[in-house]
Amino acid sequence: MSLHDCVRTACLALVLACFLASGSAHAHKPSDSYLTLRIEGSEIVGQWDIALRDLDLALGLDTDQDGAITWGEVRKRHADISAYALTRVQLLADGANCPSLAGEHLADRHSDGAYAVLRFTAHCPRVPATLELRYRLLFDLDPQHRGLLQLQRGPQVTSAIFAAQTSSQRFELGDAHRLHQFVAYVRHGVWHIWTGFDHILFLLSLLFPAVLMRNGSGWRPAEQLSAAALDVLKVVTAFTLAHSITLSLAALGVVTLPSRLVESAIAVSVVLAALNNLYPVVSERRWLLAFVFGLVHGFGFASVLVDLGLPHAALLTCLVAFNVGVELGQLALVAAFLPVAWLARASWVYRRLTLYAGSTAVAMLALAWLIERAFDLRLMP
Repeated sequence: MSLHDCVRTACLALVLACFLASGSAHAHKPSDSYLTLRIEGSEIVGQWDIALRDLDLALGLDTDQDGAITWGEVRKRHADISAYALTRVQLLADGANCPSLAGEHLADRHSDGAYAVLRFTAHCPRVPATLELRYRLLFDLDPQHRGLLQLQRGPQVTSAIFAAQTSSQRFELGDAHRLHQFVAYVRHGVWHIWTGFDHILFLLSLLFPAVLMRNGSGWRPAEQLSAAALDVLKVVTAFTLAHSITLSLAALGVVTLPSRLVESAIAVSVVLAALNNLYPVVSERRWLLAFVFGLVHGFGFASVLVDLGLPHAALLTCLVAFNVGVELGQLALVAAFLPVAWLARASWVYRRLTLYAGSTAVAMLALAWLIERAFDLRLMP
């Protein structure tokens, strides 16, 4: 196989991988649960907020099938909810199991709807020096589900995200070192950008034309790598600067916006960025699009950071670390995209499949996201 064929195949594989990944993503706010654990000696006091829509998916809470889950329907299933939840989380103190006992049931609302609140207590055989948590809630029904943990022991606060790939995590309960906390939030930032398929498709839509030049009504291959790299640098820098501003404002509680509005606006940004490749309105200064819509994406980035909870003792450290993680995730994406795109820029695969067909597919997917988010519908599995 020639170098040209290898590059063409690599380009096709990269684009298809992005589309397949994005197609499996939920258009609504991801399915999250919020687990808070407070260690008091050998006892662990827990509170677990689980979305009613997720419990309905697992247990069928809507018994009369009228499309609305009432508190009466939830109250009748308290025992089932407790059994379902507590069999899907396991706490081990220094390797020894800590059995959990359900307590009271409450209700609460988050930005994306109503939640059942389960309080429970776990009793460990000794005061733990290390705690291992095995999390299995909903992964069999929704592989995109996440568990957001806040672990408290005295003044020490640790956050973690549980996903299907990271369902078991171990925590040292000694004094938290600032460097460990910084690294943990960097990982959260990287993970968030790599699983934020709408953010990825927005950035890719702006990067697709970076290795091309506008020629009348069409596109031709760029002649200088330095010019293409500078274009990419402008787009990424503008996006970074913009979302860093609103991420900080939202995470610190200075500005708050409704979740549905933010998620819908992000979908709009993806639609417009993709359509701009098909019907160029902004071809030379795409960094302006990156900055304007990056302000919106910053509120989306902030949602997971707010949900994790910023420890007050290290608020600035964790905010900076999360931002660094997001940027590292973006740079990894650019590092994978730019060399392949540059080598393939003159091929029909890149101009026809990646730019035109790819942008069309992104626009259609993002339009479906917009309809789902704006009207709270479910069009895609």
